[in-house]
Amino acid sequence: MVVHLPVLLQEVVLGLDPKPGETILDGTVGGGGHSEALCRKMEGKGTFVCMDADADAIARSRERLTPPAGGCACEFHFVPKNFRFLDEALASVGITEIHRALFDLGLSSFALEESGRGFSFQKDEPLLMTFAKIPPPAGTPFTKGRTESETLTAYEIVNTWSQEDIEKILREFGEEWQARRIAGALITARKVSPIVSTAVLAEIIEKAIRRRGRIHPATKTFQALRIAVNDEYGALKEALPKAWERLAKGGRLAVISFQSGEDRIVKQQFRAWADEEKGARITKKPIVAGEEERKGNPRARSAKLRIIEKK
Repeated sequence: MVVHLPVLLQEVVLGLDPKPGETILDGTVGGGGHSEALCRKMEGKGTFVCMDADADAIARSRERLTPPAGGCACEFHFVPKNFRFLDEALASVGITEIHRALFDLGLSSFALEESGRGFSFQKDEPLLMTFAKIPPPAGTPFTKGRTESETLTAYEIVNTWSQEDIEKILREFGEEWQARRIAGALITARKVSPIVSTAVLAEIIEKAIRRRGRIHPATKTFQALRIAVNDEYGALKEALPKAWERLAKGGRLAVISFQSGEDRIVKQQFRAWADEEKGARITKKPIVAGEEERKGNPRARSAKLRIIEKK
């Protein structure tokens, strides 16, 4: 059974410092670990709006947080939407002001190991990489009654996009210095037959570039494709101002990032609010996981927590 460990749990609780009776927005509820700890900090007296683009994550967190299965006494609202739509989510439950907000931008263990949507090259899965649950692309061995959907998939990117566009996202979203070589290898391979699964994609990349150390050569490409498919940077840029607008005076906004690109977006936005004297950065430098947490949870190694308070 997959167990997802919330990253920087105590640091988030201490940094957000929620008070009983407050309203919390958890924009990426995942397995519900952060919300559970925050609720306990608030002595079971608080209101939560829990969002996630992954409907499976909503189901898991609902089971964990609400009676009779769960044990948290706070009031929870669950909204299966990407946090970029937080304005709609809050309006749907009649909330106009929040006191704390959290965005954990990491990919959960469940998504990597149980979703079947191709986030990892450890298993042979369809090239979806979308948080939304949609049927696999037409023309692949995974097709089972494909419905009409405009949702972008990794399959579409690697099989239809130009070499220049593929190279661009690998550089910008994956910081892959061999982006040109990988993009060229994908174009060559798809001329022979469509690139239909994670195993095929990983094999093409591994043949195209030399492995360096223990890190699989496809790691950055998979990261870049996932970010592009889900427009993760665009969603973050859209969500931060929306959360800030609804944040009460004295309220706090926390973001846990895992890639330098998303951390850069958060850092620049927090600095802008501080320079405009609209907010005070609680963390001038990001908080990172301690040695003990890094040993117990390898995914915590790249986590960076930034927190800002609204003036």
